[in-house]
Order: sequence, then C-alpha cells, then structure tokens
Amino acid sequence: MALTTATMIQNIPCTLVTGFLGAGKTTVINQLLSSKPADERWALLINEFGRIGIDGALLASAQENNVDTGSIAIREVSGGCICCTSQLPLQIAITRLLSDHRPQRLIIEPTGLAHPRELIQQLSAPHWQTALNMQAVITVLSGGQWQQQKYRSHDGFQAHVRDADVLVINRYMQLSENERQALQEWITRLNPDVTTIWTESEPHTVDDRSNKITALNTASSMLIAQLTKPSHTISQQRATNKSQPNQIRISLQPLTRQPLTGLMSNQAIQNNESHDGIAADTELPYRYHEQQQDMLLGGWRLPAHYVFNADGLQEWLLKLPNWQRIKGMVHTSDGWLKINFTPDSLTITTTSAHIDSRLEVILQTDNDLPIDNVKSTISLSKDDWQAYDQQLMALVLEDRL
Repeated sequence: MALTTATMIQNIPCTLVTGFLGAGKTTVINQLLSSKPADERWALLINEFGRIGIDGALLASAQENNVDTGSIAIREVSGGCICCTSQLPLQIAITRLLSDHRPQRLIIEPTGLAHPRELIQQLSAPHWQTALNMQAVITVLSGGQWQQQKYRSHDGFQAHVRDADVLVINRYMQLSENERQALQEWITRLNPDVTTIWTESEPHTVDDRSNKITALNTASSMLIAQLTKPSHTISQQRATNKSQPNQIRISLQPLTRQPLTGLMSNQAIQNNESHDGIAADTELPYRYHEQQQDMLLGGWRLPAHYVFNADGLQEWLLKLPNWQRIKGMVHTSDGWLKINFTPDSLTITTTSAHIDSRLEVILQTDNDLPIDNVKSTISLSKDDWQAYDQQLMALVLEDRL
C-alpha cells in the first residue's frame, strides 16, 4: 500500500515499546501516555496475540481519569503477530491511524511473543522513512522472569534485549545484589550499548519512602525522555537495508490457525470478523480457542448483564493449567473488574462499566522448558474447552437483563 502526503502527516515521532509476554509493557505505556501535553494528539497501535481485544480496553481504563483521553486514539490489531507473513496488516493499521486521527506522536506495542527484529526491519523500509521519525526502541524486562532459567535462556526472551535502545527493568526487588549484578552482566553480553532504567512501582518501607519516590521520579523522567531520542537500532537497520537491498524480506511463515469452535463460534461469526479481531456486533456469548507458536489461547466475550462471582472467578482462573497470562474486563459481584495476571504479578482493580465482559487466557506448553523448543505437553480438546465454558458459566450469579 503506497503512503502519500495526501493521506498522512510527515515525520511523525514513533516509539516501539517491546517486551516478552507479561513483562509489564502496559504499565510503561501508561507512564508514557501520562506525559502527553494537553494540546497534542497521540495514537497507540496495539498488536494482540489473541482475538478478543483486551489490551486496548486495559489501557483506556487506566486513562479514565485523564480529562484529555479524547486526544489519544487507540487501535488494536488482534489475532497474531502484526509483523509476520507480510507487511500489509502493519501498513493498513498505521496508515488508518495516521490518516484518521492525524496524531503528533505514535506509539506501537507489538505482541510479546513477536521477535522485534521483524518489526524493526519493516519500519526501516524506505516508504516509512519520511512518514515516521523513529525514536528509541523501549523494551520492558521483568526481573522476576529473568530469574528463571527457562526465560533467560529462551531466544525469544533474549531477542527483545538485543534489539533495544532502552531497557526498562521492573519487578526486580526480589533479586539479590548478586543476581542484579548477574542480570546487568547478562544484558551487557547481549547488548552492550543499551541504556538501562531500573524502575519499581512502589516504595517498600516507610523509612526509605523519600529516597524511593525520588528514584521513581528519576526513572520516570528518564523513560519519558526516550520519546525524543533517536533510535540507534533502527538507524543501523536502515543502513543495512541500503547496503543489502535484497536481504530485507520477512522470513517468518504464516501462523497456522485452528478452526474456531465453542460458544457461538459459527460460520456467521467468522464471516463478520474483521482483520483486527472479532467484530463488535458478534453475537454473544462467544468463545474461541487456538494454538499459536506453541501457546494455547482461549478467549471469551460475554454479555454485560452476566454477573460473575468475583472470588470464584479468580480461583478458577488461577487453577487453569500452566497459564502464562490472564487478562480481562469482567462484570462481577464486586463490580466491573480489570484483571491482569502474570505468574509474578496478580492485579485486580475496579473500572467503569463496559459494553461486554472480555476474558483471555494464554497457556504455556510447558512450565519447565523453553517455549519454542518443546512439543506441547498440554493438549486441550474441543471437549476440554466446552468443559471450561460450563465451569465459567457456573460462576454466573445472576443475569441482569
């Protein structure tokens, strides 16, 4: 798709926020969005691995108290990696955001299971060089994940560090001093030129609260400053593209999809599906499941008038086998709740009412081995997913029509 000056503003500052699944990218993006000047329009492009479309709602919910929310356009591209198979989905998504919203800054969050190199290669293509002014690639790394051998030896986990200009390290307070030093040395081996920002969300004791708050403010200022720093990583890739013009093709193969099954996942729904997820007018309740890159995904969209037992829902979710990520916006007995679970962080907060409840789970194929080097040890059949449907529906306390 050709991009012309008639359909877009030129030289838009653009920042990639990358990181492995569950690293904490949403928190970092919210920090960046909070720095937006009141008189500017920004846009956020989110690439979700699943089909339901939850990350956009999580970010929008976090911005609910921001009176300037209307000047932040959020667009989701769901159902797999935006940088795989071809450049067309990426070009369509960016072109629509730029032409429809005319933003003065663009932030892109690729799925946590993508290799950022593929997206960097695409955004280094000649037709983007006048359209996008690429700023520092910000990568989020969870200290809790790094602490586990299965992550730090995993090529996909390492790939995010290799292609970062700036590395934001969070959830590291449980690491010993020796482990923190080992982490820094591990980072240096992979990417000696990366800028490192250590950040935690809260002070841990009353005595050091002042020092912690000062450190938090410093980390936040360092992070926000990256919005105006050029990307060394992308500059290198653009130079490579010029010297090797025949070697910039994307090599990944198309993702294999399983047929949709389960609640209301019939042919009519498939026909109504758009390229960026399940159509808004899909008949509810709806559930999909599929496998991508040795990850098992399942998601539900449910009518807003279904009210779930809050405690029972949390207990059921945490008992799912080998879960890697759980997220959702759900109407419960405790009100509307925003759910964001990773193995080292369980967050539930209240939020405003939504047009429907959304819930998505990502199950890791094996808890002890690198993700992409093993065959799945979880094999969930159609009957298994139907059993999950029944268990979830059993948690509905009332149907408030």
